[in-house]
Amino acid sequence: MTSHKFPGFLSAAVLLLVLSGCAYPISKELRQEAIGEPTFSMVLQEPAAHRGAVVIWGGIIMKTTNYKDGAEIIVLETPLGFREKPKGRTHSQGRFIARSTKFLDPAVYARGKRITVAGEISGSTIKSIGQFPYVYPVIMAKEIKLWENIRYAPLYYRWENEFYGFYYPLDEFYEPEEDELE
Repeated sequence: MTSHKFPGFLSAAVLLLVLSGCAYPISKELRQEAIGEPTFSMVLQEPAAHRGAVVIWGGIIMKTTNYKDGAEIIVLETPLGFREKPKGRTHSQGRFIARSTKFLDPAVYARGKRITVAGEISGSTIKSIGQFPYVYPVIMAKEIKLWENIRYAPLYYRWENEFYGFYYPLDEFYEPEEDELE
């Protein structure tokens, strides 16, 4: 009789595990606040007009700097994909700054890592990129998701004169080359 309970429990556990793997990194409350959010390009054109709006943006970390009252991350914006994970930089529309009231270790929030930030637009600031003055939209981060950068490399094996392959993680701490970020 108890043998019938185990498969049901096992099925429920597997279902829970599968569903938890599809969870969003940003809380449901913030995602609901961000419904109808202005797009990055809209904010880039008129940052002051969207002050106070809640947005969820992502991209690639360019630089993390800490100050006595918190930290800021300069992010190369990229579109968000599945589960709000930033896509490749080829479709970037610009850069933004995410500010936090907490210390953010630059070794953890390192250049080249992907990040998703949910927060409130607080305006803009001007900083230089080389000799060019650039207007950065600024958001006060409420939630930050740091994504692992994992490259995959093919692994082939031979079995009875046939080659088979699959991909395996190459390294967990992939750091892009300088020319990949510029």
